[in-house]
Formats: sequence, structure tokens, C-alpha cells
Amino acid sequence: MDKRLEKSSDRIICGICGGVAEYFNIDKTIVRAVWALGTICTAFAGGILYVVLMFIMPEKNQPAK
Repeated sequence: MDKRLEKSSDRIICGICGGVAEYFNIDKTIVRAVWALGTICTAFAGGILYVVLMFIMPEKNQPAK
């Protein structure tokens, strides 16, 4: 089975950080904390990336196109 980057069903906002954590097999809390810190340190570039990924990343169990 191919590994796909998908939104997680364990969501706080949209499932992006959870999906990234599942893809790399690390703790979701660590990804969320690093993402929040990165967003603050990069003048909210992480927030812009999050919004872009909200539209690009597929939902879990959605067929690949």
C-alpha cells in the first residue's frame, strides 16, 4: 500500500497537522507545537501554508486522482 499524505480524522482545526504526523509516524502534539512555533517565527507563513493545504490535501480514504 502506498503511503499518502491525507488529512487526519483526529482534528483540532482541519486535520493538517494530524495528517502530517501520521505520514511521518510521529506524535501529533509535537507536529502541532512545531507548526505553531514555526508560524510565529516566520511571520505567519505557516498559517498561509496551512490554508493552502486545507484545499490541497485530500480527506482520508478518498480515492487518488
